[in-house]
Amino acid sequence: MEINNYRIADFDVCVRFAESDKNRAHIIRSFEPFRQDSPQGEPLFRLTVDDMLQPVAKSRRKRIRTVDTGNGDTVVDRIDDGGYQYIIKDINGSDCCLLITNRNFSECRCALNGNTTMRTFGLNNALMLVFAFAGARFGAVLIHASLVRNNHRGYAFIAKSGTGKSTQAGMWLRHIPGSDLMNDDNPVVRITGGKAWIYGSPWSGKTPCYRNVKARLGAITKIDRAKENSVERLPPIEAFASLLPCCSSMKWDSEIYNMICDTVTRLVETTGIYTLHCLPDAEAARVCHQAIAGDRA
Repeated sequence: MEINNYRIADFDVCVRFAESDKNRAHIIRSFEPFRQDSPQGEPLFRLTVDDMLQPVAKSRRKRIRTVDTGNGDTVVDRIDDGGYQYIIKDINGSDCCLLITNRNFSECRCALNGNTTMRTFGLNNALMLVFAFAGARFGAVLIHASLVRNNHRGYAFIAKSGTGKSTQAGMWLRHIPGSDLMNDDNPVVRITGGKAWIYGSPWSGKTPCYRNVKARLGAITKIDRAKENSVERLPPIEAFASLLPCCSSMKWDSEIYNMICDTVTRLVETTGIYTLHCLPDAEAARVCHQAIAGDRA
């Protein structure tokens, strides 16, 4: 058994590979910046990769739904012991990963399938899924956002795919001095000690930005294309409604979903949530920075 220890968003994570010519840590290279020699405490979860794993008998599971992730479907079954079974498919509809978890996602197993690209896709998605739902119990959420750091604060931009969050992040990098990119797709937010922190992660979409970094969360800004640049701070109800859809969640699991909603509520209470109505230009970055960077609410 090959054992790999990682530390992501101040959580220990353990990934174990059964003996195999195809499954080794090299298929998840984005995790290398997060590697550590030994865990600092009890892992958030352990995931064992073993291609000998078989699906749970049909008599012991019930179909919940098939989720379109945008990069392929994920088939979700509830197991009679309270855990879950997932079949993760790629954009071509090919089965890449069978994932079986216990009730709280602390102990998980998966089997991979196909070529190296398919195995990387399947394992990366399995790990992201498990991290999101195991972390929910400890005040952590994965958000679909581009994340820039400036003056020791993290500024997350949220939007529907293709609407301009990466564009706005790029504008900050070019036009707001002292800015650097922490993550471009799935950073992690945690509430600890009554404060919100945001972290880079091994999941960064099409941009290879896998950085083991953290910062106090400065603000979260929703991008809205407009004919002129302006910023508004959202009232609590609108802020909650804007942020929740950007968080990885499972509406069919009321316990985990309620935990994620609680964390989002605390984020709204501790962090400025804004909408940037903007053109895709440098002035939008300057207007946004001036409006949100001084807000520490």
